[in-house]
Amino acid sequence: MSPRQRLSPADRRAQLLAVGARLFAARPYDDVLMEDVAKEAGVSRALLYRHFPSKHALFAVVYQQAADQLLADTRLDPADSLVEQLVQGMDVHLDYFIANRQAVLAVNRVLAGDPVIQSIMTNELDALRTRLLAVVPLAQESAREAVSAVLKSWLVFVQVLCVDWLTRETCTRTELRDSCIGALLGALRPLLGDDPAQGWPPQRPDADA
Repeated sequence: MSPRQRLSPADRRAQLLAVGARLFAARPYDDVLMEDVAKEAGVSRALLYRHFPSKHALFAVVYQQAADQLLADTRLDPADSLVEQLVQGMDVHLDYFIANRQAVLAVNRVLAGDPVIQSIMTNELDALRTRLLAVVPLAQESAREAVSAVLKSWLVFVQVLCVDWLTRETCTRTELRDSCIGALLGALRPLLGDDPAQGWPPQRPDADA
């Protein structure tokens, strides 16, 4: 057995988080043991517990990192059309959801009542709502509060729909994404002066002419 690699505390913590993220993505939350994380990282359980006192603590940091990265990867560039921004944001999140299916299910089901996990989720959704509100083409400032309420409800709708889809894929990934985008555009149209997405939904290659 090769000797354990010496790492700085920060590098060791990063390594343990990477191992934890990989295991939580691949296995149901209840099937991930701290012993597995320690073994995979090549460290003792005592060292692992010095960095993370419990599996819950490890998962919470893994999830916080994922939420931060999703926000960073969601561009919402005002130079793009609203539809282009929504497509990019949905693609980023769906890519993560599919690659980290078990972790997403843990957040939304196994740990659905956990205050720490729910706080991370709420903060991410609030940040997304704020950023979306900044790029929606408001015709009148008086519509801001109503649009904000629509965005809040839509983000929860997307969350529930995507979690259900991860459990049982009843449509294609593209159909799921476009259904989510279409739901928001339909809800926003009565509140905006100009149609935010003329020509939506996109025509499918096999659609009737």
